[in-house]
Amino acid sequence: MLKKPLIILLSALTLAACSSDKEEAGKKPVKEENAAPVAKENVENVMKFQSPLTGEEMKEEPTDRSVAVMVNNHPKARPQSGLSKADIVYEVLAEGDVTRFLAIYQSRQPEEIGPVRSARDYYIDLAKGYDSLYIAHGYSPDAKVKLESGEIDHLNGIRYDGTLFERANFRKAPHNSYISFKDILKGAESNDFPMDTPPQSLSFLSKESVSGEEANSIMISYFNNPQFDAVYEYNKDEGKYERYSNGEQTKDYDTEDPVLLENILIAEAPHRVIDSAGRRDIDLQSGGSAYLIQEGKLREVQWKNEDGRILPYENGKQIPLIKGSTWINIIPDSPGLSGSVSYQE
Repeated sequence: MLKKPLIILLSALTLAACSSDKEEAGKKPVKEENAAPVAKENVENVMKFQSPLTGEEMKEEPTDRSVAVMVNNHPKARPQSGLSKADIVYEVLAEGDVTRFLAIYQSRQPEEIGPVRSARDYYIDLAKGYDSLYIAHGYSPDAKVKLESGEIDHLNGIRYDGTLFERANFRKAPHNSYISFKDILKGAESNDFPMDTPPQSLSFLSKESVSGEEANSIMISYFNNPQFDAVYEYNKDEGKYERYSNGEQTKDYDTEDPVLLENILIAEAPHRVIDSAGRRDIDLQSGGSAYLIQEGKLREVQWKNEDGRILPYENGKQIPLIKGSTWINIIPDSPGLSGSVSYQE
């Protein structure tokens, strides 16, 4: 059962808000006095397509396959490159109190992504939920078995270090492996991986349909280690959540674009340490309790694994997402293991 979050006043917490560049609004065509009337259906169909993973409007039908990249979240790997352009990010514990990101891209292609980190079996399962091309540098024993069995198309830095994957000179291994989207596509082509199969679309709703308790600031603490505290602050002007790690806003290393989110799902799942290295088995199949945070509001819901995707449910029905980017935190369900989840009204 989901632990009732501790409501705390974060009066001492002062976080700088950054605004992202807004897309230029499309201009309406000028209608000449004697010009023939424009067909209504043609105007309505100008933006009739939408991104399958964000629901945002697109001028052309999306045809690209999704790409899922393992991104390092060690303090020595921050700030990362490419996170601000991800459609969906999973944040899940690896060993100890260290979380890693699985960043899924479909609607946007950042120039560079990284630092790239090694694979774990449960990240592979999450990537398969979107039929993604999976990108990692290294692997655990269980992940290696999955990759070598051909479960998922993948590119790994163990094979392509120094070719598709490059080492940055401003960081030290294992926090310095990067890959460009250009090289991802190059690697896919050389391996005959199809890249023209977009994932099945998620369900989306309008912002006006959101309900729940006021929650403008949410904090997730893993093992009470502040270096991995994840804080989400609601930016009312943007209508989006900003993300912070250890008090620093999550921004792109290259562009300084902030991570801005419309949907945050915090899902409780059984975690079990399985070896002396601290590797984990995480049950991502059974479902459980969760928080869904949107538009400055939070509600307690359930999560289910729907064809490999972790999605929110309420009263047995799937809850559509707000159009935009989504961040999913998987936390241990055992008392005392996950630290705390708290929010400010």
